[in-house]
This record gives sequence, C-alpha cells and structure tokens, in this order.
Amino acid sequence: MTVDVYWTMAEMSDFDVEVRDGLPHKGRGLFAKRCFQVGEVILTEQPLVSSQFLWNALYKYSACDHCMKPLETAEEACRRLSSNSMIELPHPECCEVHKEEHIRCNKCQVWYCSESCRQLALDHYHATLCTGAASQEDLEHPLFRLEEAWRNMHYPPETCSIMLVARMIATIKQSKDRDKTKELFSRFCKATINEEESIAHKLLGEQFQSQLELLRSILMETLHDADVQQWFTPEGFRSLFALIGTNGQGIGTSSFSVWVKNCESLSLDESSRQQLNDYIDKLYDDMDKVSGDFLNCEGSGLYAMQSLCNHSCVPNAEVTFPNNNFVLSIKAVVDIKQGDEIFISYLDECDRDRSRYSRQKLLRENYLFSCSCEKCISQADDPDMTSEEEDESDGDCMDHSD
Repeated sequence: MTVDVYWTMAEMSDFDVEVRDGLPHKGRGLFAKRCFQVGEVILTEQPLVSSQFLWNALYKYSACDHCMKPLETAEEACRRLSSNSMIELPHPECCEVHKEEHIRCNKCQVWYCSESCRQLALDHYHATLCTGAASQEDLEHPLFRLEEAWRNMHYPPETCSIMLVARMIATIKQSKDRDKTKELFSRFCKATINEEESIAHKLLGEQFQSQLELLRSILMETLHDADVQQWFTPEGFRSLFALIGTNGQGIGTSSFSVWVKNCESLSLDESSRQQLNDYIDKLYDDMDKVSGDFLNCEGSGLYAMQSLCNHSCVPNAEVTFPNNNFVLSIKAVVDIKQGDEIFISYLDECDRDRSRYSRQKLLRENYLFSCSCEKCISQADDPDMTSEEEDESDGDCMDHSD
C-alpha cells in the first residue's frame, strides 16, 4: 500500500508498520506488525514536499518539476554527461522517457513529465510559487533572488535546497486544511539551538547567521503568511532550516541507469551480451571523465514515514526509488520478524564499511547523534582513528549503481 501525503496517526492501522514513542536515545521508531521476507517492500510513499537541487537544475539535469522523473532520453543524457554529441545508443526501446507526454506550465514554462504532475503541482504549491512570465535572469523577482542567494551559499555536492522551505510554506498556503498540513510538518525531528546552528554552519559556512537572515528576508518578501508566522521569526526560520537539513532524504533519478537496467533484461547471445556490456562500461568511463560522480538528476524530499526510521550501521531495510521518480520504497534486506524495529542506514554502503570512528564522525556531523547499533557497540574498543588503508580506499568505493 502506498502512503498518501496526508496520512494521519489514526490511519496508521491500515499499514503493516506501527510507530512507537519513548525509545531510549531515539525517541520514535518504526516497527513491523508482521513478518517481512528479504526483498519484500515494507511501504511505499510520496514526499510531503520535494525539490530538485538548484545547481543540479542549473547544469541542465532536466527533470520533472514535480516528481523529478528525468525528461532527457538516455541518449540525450549520455551525450551531455560525456560531452559527445555523436553517441547513438543501441536498443532505444530500453529507454522509458516519453517526451510526447511532457508539458509546461503555461505561465512560467517549467516542465513536467505529464499533465498529472502539472495539475498536482498546481493544486498543492505551484499556484503560489509560479513566477509567471518573469525571466530566470530577472533577479528582481524574489523567488529567483532566493535561488541565486542559495546557490551562492551552498555549492555542489548539494545536500539540501532552500526550495523545500518555499514549497512547505506554499503547500500550507494552498491547503484546504492548514492545521492538518502544519501538524504533518511538525512531526519531523527537532533539534536544540546549538544543533540548529551546527546544521546551518555545515550547510552555509562561516557566515551562516547573516546568510540565514538574508534567506529569511527574501522568503518573508514573497511568502509571508500569518498561519506560519512562527517560521518567519529568526528562531523559527533557524528551526525550519535545521528540519530540512536533518530530515531531507536524497532523491536521484536517471534515464540512463534505467536504460542500462532494461538492457540487462534483453535476450542476447553471449557474444552480443559481452559486446553490450563492454560498450556500457566505456560509456560510464567517458561520463566519469567529464561529469565525475554527478550522473543523476538530484534533489531531496521530506517523507513522513521514512523519517520515522532510525539508523543502523547494519540495517534490515533500505530506501529505493523503484519508479525513477520521487516515489520512495522501504524494502527488507534481511528477513524481518513481527515486532522488529525497521532500521535503514543514513550512510551509503561505502561509508558503512569504514571504521567505527569514521562512521560516528559522519553521523555526528550530518545527523547530530552518536550511533549505538550492534555494530558500533561491538566495535566500542576500536581505536578512535581512521587507518591509512581506509583513507586510501576512499577512491575505490565508487560504482555505476544509483
């Protein structure tokens, strides 16, 4: 079952998971109400709000402005990422981009993958955020000034976007039940004042206090609303900023990776299969030389259910994006018993293989907590340092998967 954007705690009874409060050192957690086998989808949900990263969009990673589904064909993406306009991918039937379905907002001209996404965006937030006929270069428009200010503060690799805040406010402004929508956003974890400043410092740098004030003043100019007045105070805006910094789930989509996956399902003889695999490997090498690690349309979103999952360095579940858009699934990676807590990892697979010291450092810097999972407890006596071998292996952690 897919979790609707506007689920309530009373509606949790419809799902095979439950929320438990009062967990030591963790607060809340998500628990299985039945057994799940390895590979089984535990839940699927859409974000309350999401947004493509601003530098990612500026560098022509073309994605639906609502669901982040790629708008480039696999061939177009490959040409751009490798700076080779002569590439012609075989098996075009393996590309799932349908350009004939793409549609623009008839006012501001942003692109959507479908009429459905255009209408959903308009109904939920875009009526408030649509910039009309204003040009992207028109920095007199406060939303364009907001985007420009953010890009000048937060450089790639991007981990967050100020547009999440803008879309949160716009969603409340357009909601038919503002109190319920505000209550949904209030469920995300809170931070102390010192923790909030740590997050702002990490995302914005040394001048974070003046930069926070600049962002707040621009948002006030265009989106101020009495129903969320508390978010526009300096303290409230800092808290809101910390919320997106700690709860934002990264989203990555790629028409090329879907093409590769579909090619793997082709019925080919051994020689043709090897030839195709060699060709794909060369494409990845060529793209790596030009674009490095930045192969996907990237953004972040706030997910009501995913945000309830606590971290473990040995997770029993993982986050996936099965539809190559913002729809998120949590899938069991081992058999899960009824009553077990569902853990995901906030670290990628490479970082989970690092020393306990390195894992704890990453989690404290990015999520403001110290991990007490079974792996970290078992390694509690390990030295508090990273090995030279670990540092040397950092470059070996990259692969071609999403």
